[in-house]
Amino acid sequence: MSTDTMNSATIPRAAVPTRVLLGCGAVAGPMFVLLIAAQAMTRDGFDAARHPLSMLALGEHGWIQTVNFLVSGALVLASAAGLRRVLSPGTTGRTWGTALITVYGASLVWAGVFPTDPADGFPAGTPAGAGEVSWHGMLHNLAPVGMGLALSAACLVFARRFAREGRRGWTIYSVAAVAVYLVLGLAAFPAGEFRLMLAGGAAIWTWAAVLSIKFLIESGDRA
Repeated sequence: MSTDTMNSATIPRAAVPTRVLLGCGAVAGPMFVLLIAAQAMTRDGFDAARHPLSMLALGEHGWIQTVNFLVSGALVLASAAGLRRVLSPGTTGRTWGTALITVYGASLVWAGVFPTDPADGFPAGTPAGAGEVSWHGMLHNLAPVGMGLALSAACLVFARRFAREGRRGWTIYSVAAVAVYLVLGLAAFPAGEFRLMLAGGAAIWTWAAVLSIKFLIESGDRA
């Protein structure tokens, strides 16, 4: 075995810096929301009041939302790894909090891999009303459930951590993010207004981004 081969075998690869991983989380939520808003305003035939955001992944330009799901999910998964690094072992949030955020990221990736079905006139040429649900449509429907439950639970796990630390503002913010998400999400169906669901989702997705920013700043202070 040559010296070069021995050196390459014994020298470990450099790990991704923790600040980069947390920076991924800081970008994920705002990017996800802004790309959805931009598409909702520009896609022909898409009505944000009637069509769930997942339907943006359909049609000629649907690849944009598919990439949005996949990239945002990958960024969230990276942030979960970063959070696990900065949270001390045995402290609230390190195990369950990061695991739940991992599920949130995996759910975004899942939504990108398994697209929803056309319905209610979108994309153009689709008959009005609900269409037939395909196998990938059924799998897609698991994504928003997993995403919502996991991220709501993560908010509450970190709210408990912040309460123990005496950080009242962060405790209130974490609980409020869940409340806004649930209230607007539940109101969307009887109101027939999916923009409420999008607004609720934005509240909790950006919470995850702000959480990453918080620990990113604090990790810099300790450096």
